[in-house]
Amino acid sequence: MSALRSILQGLWRGLDGLRKFLHLVFLLAIFGFVLGALRGTLPVIPEQAALVIAPEGEIVEQLSGDPIQRAIDQASGRGRTETLLWDLVDAIRGAAEDRRIKALVLDLQYFSGAGQPTLEELAAAIGEFRAAGKKVIAYGTDFLQDQYYIAAHADEIYLDPYGFVLIDGYERYRMFFKEALDKLGVEMNVFRVGEFKSAVEIYTRNDMSPEERQASLAYLNSLWSSYQNALAEARKLEPDAIASYVAALPQATAQARGDTARVALEAGLVTGIKSRIEVEQRLIELVGEDPKTGSYNAVRHADYVRVVRAERRLRRDGTPRIGVVVASGEILDGEQPPGTVGGDSLARLIRKARVDENVKAVVLRIDSPGGSVLASEQIYRELLALKQDGKPLIVSMGDVAASGGYYIAAPADEIWASPATITGSIGIFAVVPTVNRTLEKLGVNVDGVGTTPLSGQLRIDRPLGAEVRTLLQSTIERGYEEFLARVAQGRNKSRDQVDAIAQGRVWAGTEAQRIGLVDHLGTFDAAVKAAARRAELTDYEVEFIEPDLSWAQALALQVKVRLVRALLAGDERSRALASMARTLDPLQREIERLRRFTTPNRLYAYCFCSPR
Repeated sequence: MSALRSILQGLWRGLDGLRKFLHLVFLLAIFGFVLGALRGTLPVIPEQAALVIAPEGEIVEQLSGDPIQRAIDQASGRGRTETLLWDLVDAIRGAAEDRRIKALVLDLQYFSGAGQPTLEELAAAIGEFRAAGKKVIAYGTDFLQDQYYIAAHADEIYLDPYGFVLIDGYERYRMFFKEALDKLGVEMNVFRVGEFKSAVEIYTRNDMSPEERQASLAYLNSLWSSYQNALAEARKLEPDAIASYVAALPQATAQARGDTARVALEAGLVTGIKSRIEVEQRLIELVGEDPKTGSYNAVRHADYVRVVRAERRLRRDGTPRIGVVVASGEILDGEQPPGTVGGDSLARLIRKARVDENVKAVVLRIDSPGGSVLASEQIYRELLALKQDGKPLIVSMGDVAASGGYYIAAPADEIWASPATITGSIGIFAVVPTVNRTLEKLGVNVDGVGTTPLSGQLRIDRPLGAEVRTLLQSTIERGYEEFLARVAQGRNKSRDQVDAIAQGRVWAGTEAQRIGLVDHLGTFDAAVKAAARRAELTDYEVEFIEPDLSWAQALALQVKVRLVRALLAGDERSRALASMARTLDPLQREIERLRRFTTPNRLYAYCFCSPR
């Protein structure tokens, strides 16, 4: 018996030792993985190479969502693919000064679009690269409107023999839900101020109102004119060349027997018609051949920007800084993830810049259609505190800075915008849905008693009473007056002067400058230089003020997405369903907005004004 016990004890000790050994190996493997992920070794740059700019999805001011969830969603095909504008700009500007980078390649195959001001920022960086005496080559099997805007700024544009250039101008079509809501018995109780405040029309009409049609066509024409002028200048074409190309495209294509590439070439929109292999040979002539791939020497922007920023960190030694705070997305109450603007979270970033002694001025970069008035006011107050501490505040407007987006711009010392920025929309609204008619259709009736005239008047299953309607309309009117006061103070105008250009009307940047809502037209870089002038700085660094990341989030930013993709990517059926879900995004977004905009006693300054 004792012999058996000894054998069993020896076996147990052996198994326990093996368990400890395997546990140690597992921990070492995890440690090595984490260390490797955090180390993020910098890529090796060949002695001569081309920098490849290959944006995927939409180019944005700020990547959306929590970093960990973003990596998982993108890897599994569920998330929105996005490329950060500032990654592209930093990479191109760094390459312009790098003797190893001889050319820039624009690969726009997977780029799905961006607002015109965003495209202008990227085009400006490409212009700086060309000014350094280096070649820019663009190639595509096809160029859609936004893709061609970028390609047009290249020295050489090559189109595949089976390719085309499709430019169709700007439009604004929206879903209107009144008939559907009537069929469901849902009554949308709308309260607003502003003749042109059309954000709520999708719930109250089946078509676009005459006022909205007038305002929309005005700024869409301004955007279209700006687009044509930019391309005509870049390609050295006649001012009406783009409009003529669009108007003649169907007939010209028919006459060319469907050869859309030749039509684009004859219109002067491309340099030549070449296959991808032929373009690679052209690039080998410029930067040499990579013996491993047989193609040209290349480094992609996602790798190269890490090199640029690492070198920038090494140079930073207490140099005064211009702080940049990005307000991108809808303005919502409380804490919000990147890609939306939280009243609490953005105010915290502004305060972070305010208390940092090395930050001498702040540029607020706005790309927002607005949202919650309460959150906008919270951000506004924090910006006033920054100015009271003596730090200059410059606003740089991106694609959209309207309604609540303009509210937070109002206290700036200077407001800079693109000619194609959509701004204004100074107005307030509230929406309260009631479903009593829906319930009646089902044979459900609501009845009861209350202790005051207001008791039960904000119930979703009862019609709004006259007292609550008076209460809500009064708060809307007060909110509008407060909005006018904020703008009047910031713009040095009277209340009536602001009211005359407010009323919820949307303006393009060019018109906004003419009426005094914007001070200057120019790029983000021009706004940064304006901040430096006001802070009397000649030697400074630009720093984006961002939230402090947790350890897990910092790790997630370094983990390679391809590893997550290998672990999480679904089967073909799952990916197909995810793709189908993305096509329904517009409807889903409208429903989500309705949910956010129907909180009782909440006011909203929002602009449904995206032209894309």
